[in-house]
Amino acid sequence: MINFRYHVVSLTAVFLALAIGLVVGTAALNGPVADSLKENVNALRKDNQQMRQSVNSLQKELDMEEDFAAEMAQVVLPGKLTGRRVLVLDLPSGREHTDGVVKMLELAGANVTGRVDLQDKFINPDSNNNLLELAVTAARPNSAPTSGLPGNGHGVETSSALLSSVLLDRPQGSPAVSDADRRAVLTAYSNAGYLSTEDKVTGPAEAVILISGQPYVDKDSAKKDESVVKVAEQFDRTGAIVVGGNGSAGGNVVAVVRGDPVLSQTISTVDNANTVQGQLVTALALVQQLTEKKAGQYGVGDNAAALLPKLPQ
Repeated sequence: MINFRYHVVSLTAVFLALAIGLVVGTAALNGPVADSLKENVNALRKDNQQMRQSVNSLQKELDMEEDFAAEMAQVVLPGKLTGRRVLVLDLPSGREHTDGVVKMLELAGANVTGRVDLQDKFINPDSNNNLLELAVTAARPNSAPTSGLPGNGHGVETSSALLSSVLLDRPQGSPAVSDADRRAVLTAYSNAGYLSTEDKVTGPAEAVILISGQPYVDKDSAKKDESVVKVAEQFDRTGAIVVGGNGSAGGNVVAVVRGDPVLSQTISTVDNANTVQGQLVTALALVQQLTEKKAGQYGVGDNAAALLPKLPQ
């Protein structure tokens, strides 16, 4: 008869057999398995070390290329934009690269008439109606032109048209905008939180550099990217323009301009303005715009025609 003691003895025998099997198996396999694992770990450690060395080498090469571009700028830029009046307009997505672009413009001899920082609020779809109202009220009772503003209900487009009319040269035969009127318009937009100015805008410019970045990724990204393009379009109507961006993918302004057969004929783009090389090319692209009346698409991204423009000797 099978009793409780029989079950205890049976279970004890089973566990004893398992324990003996583990000990014997471990003793038999410990050598080969441990050696194999040790070899794998050593190989991975070696691969990791090689990859770290490659990263360090690539970073050093990148730093040297940046240094080379900075030194080349000292050779090729001086005098290229002497006497040219240039406005710098930037967006939050590209603002950290603005100082580098301004440095290149000044090295080329440009007279930077001012730097205007557009805020996120300016391209926020929720600001549309307020921008439409401000475009009208900001110009009154001053003489800033309002008759030629777009009437399609797009706040960014309408406000960009007004800003371009007071920040850039007026068309020949049109009345000039006074310094007081220019300040009044900028103050109205600044007080409303739509823009800020690093320094006093000294007068109208004949050309503009628009500095942007990667495409937006939030729920309103499509509308925001469209608004940035509207900014570029309105300033393009008034003066020469170069867009310095970061990349040419997605819906950012560089990608849109390059994909538009009309805009790409008048707006120049540089897709790596986040680098010293791209900042140098941004200045050269503006030289081409002002001296040859020619637009070009430059950089290392999609649909770039060349790394930099070929300027006449």
